[in-house]
Amino acid sequence: MLLLALLPAFVVLAAFYFYPMLTVLVEAFTHPQPGLQNFEWFFAQPVNLAVLWRTLFISFWVMIICVILAFPFAFFMTVVKPTTRNLLMLIVLIPFWTSMVVRTFAWVVLLQDSGPIGQFVALFGVEELGIMRTPTAVLIGMAQVLLPFVVLPIYATMSRIDSRLLTAAISLGARPSKAFVSIYLPLSLPGVASGALLCFVMALGFYITPAMLGSSQDAFLSTLIQGQVQGLAQWGHGAVIGFVLLFVTLLILGVAQYIGKKTGSSVQDMVGGSKA
Repeated sequence: MLLLALLPAFVVLAAFYFYPMLTVLVEAFTHPQPGLQNFEWFFAQPVNLAVLWRTLFISFWVMIICVILAFPFAFFMTVVKPTTRNLLMLIVLIPFWTSMVVRTFAWVVLLQDSGPIGQFVALFGVEELGIMRTPTAVLIGMAQVLLPFVVLPIYATMSRIDSRLLTAAISLGARPSKAFVSIYLPLSLPGVASGALLCFVMALGFYITPAMLGSSQDAFLSTLIQGQVQGLAQWGHGAVIGFVLLFVTLLILGVAQYIGKKTGSSVQDMVGGSKA
């Protein structure tokens, strides 16, 4: 009965995920002719490797920015009154109700030299803001989109931490900062790791935000795929880029799972020791 209940989900995954992925993989090895020429093309072109590195680099810094901003926000949500907490949760959820294109276009208006931010800094003698069409603009736009995906896992973990652990540590002579770093921070790391990993993996596949806020020098792998498939009709090249992006994503997930298994026991021991 359990297998029968899982059958609809398996059919949906097979039709809308596994079959398209298999098609992409076949295209990578067969278009325009069978062989490894598409893989040779990808790794022989310095521009492709540069775009791959840029995608990883910007995605990494977006993850760092989101974690730095999300951690104190999530912590603040756990210490305020329920009414304030509901308001903060609403602020986190509102972006989910707005199209990504609309949000990105709003940043285009805000960050251009003639926009509100540019006019404000002009009051202090800054003639040009100079942020649009730069990696900085891409970082800002992507961080704003992905920040809720980091706040929610961190808050979910923090909300389950017993605040009496900090009180007990302080009552035993520990400084508040020492108690926070030694007890609260390690217990919140699973949520931080989940949010950071989710943010990084999602950032790897971004297309709209880098295309609208960045320049041709800030292209992601997704932009390269669009150019090869729609612009040049090179389906094999596009399939190879997609395969490389998928491989990098799976590699990151595998490394994260390995690290999680290695560190999970120590965190559990810490929790058990704290409860004891």
